[in-house]
Amino acid sequence: MSRIGKLPIIIPAGVTVTHKDDIVTVKGPKGELSQYVNPAINVVIEDGKLTMEENVEMMVDNPKQRHAFHGLYRALVNNMVIGVSEGYKKTLQLVGVGYRVSNTGNVLDFALGYSHSICFELPKEIKVETKSERNQDPLIMLESCDKQLLGMVCAKIRSFRMPEPYKGKGIRFQGEVIRRKSGKSASAK
Repeated sequence: MSRIGKLPIIIPAGVTVTHKDDIVTVKGPKGELSQYVNPAINVVIEDGKLTMEENVEMMVDNPKQRHAFHGLYRALVNNMVIGVSEGYKKTLQLVGVGYRVSNTGNVLDFALGYSHSICFELPKEIKVETKSERNQDPLIMLESCDKQLLGMVCAKIRSFRMPEPYKGKGIRFQGEVIRRKSGKSASAK
């Protein structure tokens, strides 16, 4: 059995979890999420706890696959429970001279040193706030109940101008450390 899969998920107050037709639905104050769970995994909801058990009667081509599903679906449902109760937040930082960002609703407008500005429309499940202060790098604060969607959107935004290792310019997560290279002038001695 999976060590992660064996851990119970404690359902906080204000969150309801239902399981019907291999779909687990989680509702809470921050939103509602649903996830398909493979029939090789049984979902048991009782006493404010959700546990996942391997369905040994279910024939699977590879038993290792069932073990992998056990930990995977437990982690996915746990992320959903945390998301609808507390939510997830990510902060991106624009490092570079002249790099700017502004938002109008859920549309971000970037100036990243290209000949044109980049407009990026966010999904409606994500709340955004931009912050630009004098002598500080512009910040993008993203918030959502869906951890997977938030990570995908952050990766897409980051791909517009990846942090480069020589000067450290680009879009990075706040607090992220970029490994810097010395460049050719340091090795020409």
